[in-house]
Amino acid sequence: MTVASSRRLRAQAASGFGPTSTEAGAWPGAKQRFALFGEVLLTGIVVVLLSIPIVTIPLAVAVGTRHLMRFLRAEGSQLSLIAGDVREGFVGGVGIGCVWLAATGVLLMDLLLVASGALPGGVAVGAIAAALLAGLTVLMLWVAAAWTPAIGWRAAVRVGFASLRTDPAGSAYLLVGAGLVVLLTWMLVPLIVPALGCVCFAVAAISARRVARRS
Repeated sequence: MTVASSRRLRAQAASGFGPTSTEAGAWPGAKQRFALFGEVLLTGIVVVLLSIPIVTIPLAVAVGTRHLMRFLRAEGSQLSLIAGDVREGFVGGVGIGCVWLAATGVLLMDLLLVASGALPGGVAVGAIAAALLAGLTVLMLWVAAAWTPAIGWRAAVRVGFASLRTDPAGSAYLLVGAGLVVLLTWMLVPLIVPALGCVCFAVAAISARRVARRS
C-alpha cells in the first residue's frame, strides 16, 4: 500500500463514513466531533417526530440509538436505514409502548393522588411509586438499547430486565439522562430535541460499555 493510499484510508476512517482499520479504533465516527454533534441533533429530531404518537417512544429511542451506533462505527448513517428500522420494529415497538405507557400512567396517577393528600399512607405510596416509575423508565431505555431487527422485542425485553438487574451503575447513568431530559424540557421546551439526541447517545455508549465488560 502506498503512503498516499494509507493516508486516504485513515482520513476516510476518521470521518466516520469510510472503511475502518485498526488504526481508526472501534469508534471511527467519534473522531469527527462536529459531524457527531450534527448526528446527535438529527437523532433528537427523529426521536421527537417518531414519539408524537406517544406509544412509539420506545421504538423512537431504539431507532435513534441504532442510528448513532451505526454512525460511530462508520457503518452508514443514511436516513433510509432509519426508515428500515422503523418498518422492522413498528408493530412490536407499539405493543411495548402501550404497556409502558399504561404502567407509567398508573404510577403518575398514584403520585398525583399522593400530592393531593387523598391517598392514605401517601409518603410510603409516593416513594414506592416514584421508585417504580424510575425503574420503568430505565427498563424502557435498556430495552431500546438491546433491540435490533434480528433479535426482536421479546428478546430485547429479556435483555432489558437482565441489564436492569445486573448493571446498577449503567441503570443509574440512564436514570440521570432521563432526568436531564425532563429538566431541560421543563426549562425550555425546544431543548427536548438535543436532550433526546444526547439520551440516545448515552444509551448507545452505556450499551457498548456493557458489551465491552462482558467480552
